Amino acid sequence: MAYKAPISELQFLFDNVVGMGRLAQTDLFAEATDDLRDAILTEGGKMAEEVLAPLNREGDLHPAYLENGIVRTSPGFADGYKAIAEGGWIGMAANPEYGGMGLPQTLAVAINEMMSSACLSLSLNPLMTQGQIEALDHHASDALKDIYLPKLISGEWCGTMNLTEPQAGSDVGAVRSKAVANGDGTYSVSGQKIFISWGDNDFAGNICHLVLARLPDGVPGTKGISLFIVPKYLPDENGEAGVVNSLKVVSLEHKLGIHGSPTAVMEYDGATGWLVGAEHAGMKAMFTMMNNARLGVGTEGLGVAEGAYQHALNFALERKQGKTPVDGTGTILDHADVRRMLMVMKSQTSAARAIIYDTAVSIDLARANDDAEMAARAAFLTPIAKAFGTDTGCEVASLGVQVHGGMGFIEETGAAQYMRDVRVTAIYEGTNGIQAMDLVGRKLMDAGHAAFALLSEISQTVAAAEASLPDLAAYLDTAEQGMIAATSWMLEQDDMNDRFAGATPYLRAFALVLGGHYLLKAALAEGGKGPRTDLARFFIRQQMIQYDGLCAQARESAHDLYALSPEQLAG
Repeated sequence: MAYKAPISELQFLFDNVVGMGRLAQTDLFAEATDDLRDAILTEGGKMAEEVLAPLNREGDLHPAYLENGIVRTSPGFADGYKAIAEGGWIGMAANPEYGGMGLPQTLAVAINEMMSSACLSLSLNPLMTQGQIEALDHHASDALKDIYLPKLISGEWCGTMNLTEPQAGSDVGAVRSKAVANGDGTYSVSGQKIFISWGDNDFAGNICHLVLARLPDGVPGTKGISLFIVPKYLPDENGEAGVVNSLKVVSLEHKLGIHGSPTAVMEYDGATGWLVGAEHAGMKAMFTMMNNARLGVGTEGLGVAEGAYQHALNFALERKQGKTPVDGTGTILDHADVRRMLMVMKSQTSAARAIIYDTAVSIDLARANDDAEMAARAAFLTPIAKAFGTDTGCEVASLGVQVHGGMGFIEETGAAQYMRDVRVTAIYEGTNGIQAMDLVGRKLMDAGHAAFALLSEISQTVAAAEASLPDLAAYLDTAEQGMIAATSWMLEQDDMNDRFAGATPYLRAFALVLGGHYLLKAALAEGGKGPRTDLARFFIRQQMIQYDGLCAQARESAHDLYALSPEQLAG
């Protein structure tokens, strides 16, 4: 099946749902006109369709492997990466001072979505580099920026993120990697890191690792961790890749999916590094990269959902089985349950897409206008975008296998690869459970101001739809009131574990109600009649309605979760 970039869908969303046009009204993004946007989407879509999509199966069948200490990448990946780099897609949103385009993050997200749909394994590489670019631009010294940013932005060099260790997964404060000052402005970094996406490759001139490590006077926990840039090759006096550093890839993980993306175990043995940001402030600097990556990973989930949906739809249009009740064509598309699955896939993907791009536009507006309220809005939406985007990818890919029936379980159809590849997105860059805990914990520390502000926006959509789509407006109004009640309950809980116990259903409920809000806005934009209205009606009446049970679950507190002892759980 040939992947088709959803350019018209993105254009409609930008114009009618998430208000991307507001960006061109700012001084910072004045050049981000509709014409430029459409040109970028067209060229990016062409690259995804023609260059990356043919590589997807190659990466799955011919995984990256380690040979004599060098990671050999999947066939065609080097050329695919070259197309990404030469097209300027890595540095779209980067600082123009160092060679970036300075375009809105929203456009970079759109390109990342299309690349994720086409070939998730390869798209992970520029995503890691984009996060490193942002972290260095915000926290590194001018000297480090001058050396690293131009080459990262151009794609000549690649970037990675090194947090996880065997004993320090979600608990980053347990990091044991050490760094010792050398007295010349450099540091010797030692330790082992695991789960390092694209820890090495055979096509970039250098691999630049952002590594969390602890200085000798670093206190226990996250407050004692510093961040270092540790390149594979040490830059020479001209800033070019020079002698090899004291680090290596120990092994590559054998994974469920994303076989074309090498996931490395990295060993640092007194490797030379440079401090990024202040001593003991590594988590602050790393969170800049992680927040960027969390939206990026949500976008990965969205991209795979779109690819899996297209794959399943094309199969359903061709596969003939049994008598069909409506059109008589004999294709399985006409069977009610297949229609149900495809409608779930399409509507949920549309909801996730709107959440992700609303988050991206909020990030851009906050930056362009130095707007604290918009920054808080973006921060609240980010864990929802990451968790719901990746949950949607997993669910839609699984449904895609089901649409294929027995053929979906056969690797040659390609349906299973979507499901295997996307599964990790709900785990890395903070598991979706951690995203939910962040939402009901840190993101509600403003007494719910950002949450209630979003819910107030939903009430405006309700008011706008009452005349033309009163039934859908009524559903959304009731859902908004349910989310207000659930949010108020969360704020009333002094025991954070009671909040955490209901965090995942709360996040999903919020996402579904937001999805209903966005899809209803899309329906209003087409005049209340048409395919987007029909899709909104399905989602609101058959998908969003799940919020009620989710909110009830969210308010159950932690008691029942701990009712069984460890022995009883095992019995």
